[in-house]
Amino acid sequence: MALLTILLQQTGTPQGSPWGSILMMVALVAIFYFFMIRPQTKKQKEIRKFRDSLSVGDKVITAGGIYGKIKEIKGEDVILEIADNVRIRVAKSSIYGTAADSNQQQAQ
Repeated sequence: MALLTILLQQTGTPQGSPWGSILMMVALVAIFYFFMIRPQTKKQKEIRKFRDSLSVGDKVITAGGIYGKIKEIKGEDVILEIADNVRIRVAKSSIYGTAADSNQQQAQ
């Protein structure tokens, strides 16, 4: 037991410069920022810009998969016509993309 205690005391962590660990932490934060946080904020800005540019007559698809044509925009709500004389009200935030975009993706 005494021999084990002596070996453990001798194999302690070396006392190096604290700047090495600080530099590693800064590098780790920079990697997370440039590879995860920054691309996500860019994508959110693009989505916000798309939703702000919606106009009456656009053909869109909702997050639930409903295709429709915008008939009216009331603040954060959108009235979609999904069939002849069939209209539904959805939140602007649930609009996923334009129907033209989804048709192009299916063709590829």
